[in-house]
Amino acid sequence: MRIAGIIARWTRFWRGELSGLATVEFAMCLPVLLLAGGYGIELANYAVVNLRVSQVALSLADNASRVGLMGSLSVVQLRESDLNDVLQAARLQGNSIDLTAHGRITLSSLENVQQSFDSGPVQRIHWQRCIGVRSGADYDSSYGTTAITNGIAATQAAAGTVLSAGMGDTGFKVNAPTGSSVMFVEVNYDYQRLFGSMFMGPRKIHEVASLIVRDRRDFTQLYNPSPAATRATCDKHEI
Repeated sequence: MRIAGIIARWTRFWRGELSGLATVEFAMCLPVLLLAGGYGIELANYAVVNLRVSQVALSLADNASRVGLMGSLSVVQLRESDLNDVLQAARLQGNSIDLTAHGRITLSSLENVQQSFDSGPVQRIHWQRCIGVRSGADYDSSYGTTAITNGIAATQAAAGTVLSAGMGDTGFKVNAPTGSSVMFVEVNYDYQRLFGSMFMGPRKIHEVASLIVRDRRDFTQLYNPSPAATRATCDKHEI
């Protein structure tokens, strides 16, 4: 009986030792697991936000390529109110990541048309419209800019910026078809990190999208009939 009692006591002691060992091992591994898990969550969120920014850019290019008022001879006039509508749609689509509060959207009309003062088709950025509070060279268009008065009248002074090489990065430039236009969208957004600087430094998400205008559009100018809409020119920095 004494031997059996000793064996029983040693068995209980050994089981207690194993239980304590498991607790110590868990305590030692927990910080590593938390760090790896947090890093994985941050990376996954970064990928999701990239996708959302890309979708906003593509949706805006698509919407801008379709809007306008059908006039005589089935020619569509593009109005400032139409541009305001599609920019606000982009803002609403990006609300889940506060896109316009932490970024900047630039919509450019890259046109390859012959205006009344041209001797032939010229590819140029005729006008640009923007939304978002961020400012500075890191948030302006990387591929060309225009004056805020460009496109508002059918005059050579408001013709825009000649860009014969097109828009986009080297090797991926977009050119407008002759007699038509491309709606080119550029989005610059400061990624909002989940865990501050613990796993990732500051990062800017940059996405572009472009689509050819789908209708027979009037490219002479942007229209702004009464009651006139406020132009979303790129000198403004608003949500």
